[in-house]
Amino acid sequence: MEVAERVTAGLRRGAPHGGEGLRIEALPVADGGDGTVDAAVAAGFERREVRVTGPLGAPVTAAYALHGATAVVEMAEASGLRHLPAGVFAPLTATTYGSGELLRAALDAGARTIVFGVGGSATTDGGAGMLSALGARFLRADGTPVAPGGGPLRDLATADLSGLDPRLADTETVLASDVDNPLTGPKGAAAVYGPQKGAGEDDVAALDTALAHYVRVLERAVGAPAAEYALAPGAGAAGGIGFGALVGLGATFRPGIEVMLDVLGFPAALEGADLVITGEGSLDEQTLHGKAPAGVAAAARARGIEVVAVCGRLALAPAALGNAGIRRAYALTDLEPDPARCIAEAGPLLERTAERLAKDFLP
Repeated sequence: MEVAERVTAGLRRGAPHGGEGLRIEALPVADGGDGTVDAAVAAGFERREVRVTGPLGAPVTAAYALHGATAVVEMAEASGLRHLPAGVFAPLTATTYGSGELLRAALDAGARTIVFGVGGSATTDGGAGMLSALGARFLRADGTPVAPGGGPLRDLATADLSGLDPRLADTETVLASDVDNPLTGPKGAAAVYGPQKGAGEDDVAALDTALAHYVRVLERAVGAPAAEYALAPGAGAAGGIGFGALVGLGATFRPGIEVMLDVLGFPAALEGADLVITGEGSLDEQTLHGKAPAGVAAAARARGIEVVAVCGRLALAPAALGNAGIRRAYALTDLEPDPARCIAEAGPLLERTAERLAKDFLP
């Protein structure tokens, strides 16, 4: 919202004739990760807050968004890195239990369509914690529950999903993610994203082994689809919670930005638009793989509408931008080369950047 407000202010200052007759519609978007609930609230959803179990087991306050029978649930609200103290990680024991509690709260509120945005997680437990909160049972050989986290899944002997909340069967759950990794292997949840969550080399190996064992146990419980889901795009999202959503919630996977643009009313906002402005902190190679600016640009280009971008830093060549459907990008570092000052003065720099953009693109 702040970025949209700053860009709007800069456009009005830089537009010809003082911006007279200029119509600007601000629509904050998200791709399923951090900020997804905030984007839904900005689009008119109601913000609901509940107390749930955080990734380290302590209670945290988490929010979801509700509009009629549609809920937007962001797993990072309950199980995200944001809930870890500075410098503290728990790659083997962090749990998604609170994400399951958040989903249950949405069901209790009457949601029958759930957009489940996953990203920014502190966890690598394959969604076992989430499923436990929704009624599944994961037991060791002595009949006791496995401990929280991905590491203890090595001790899993039996899995029972028969107790899952029956309302899930009548609920459409869409797994919204900007990553398409499988659950295990060199491109899996532990190998690719574990180090971001504090996992060392030995931790990554232990987590990958535990998750592979988890799949085998679930295969005995629910049949061959478990192994197929483990290889499916999005299974490795957010520490494997994508796999849990696919195998336990009956979720369907869609790129997060596509889902959120639909939910937030972006197609209607494009009606009559002459120019679309999108943005991201860093426009780089990752942007091209399902991040918000690429999704916005693809949707606008399909309507024949020109797209420009604002960003903190730009690490894409003009040809790559063009291939993504972005005519030009304006970086804050063009005005202030020092990244620390860019961050500290992001608001005023955005306004100045939008003034430049207005002079170049507004008639």
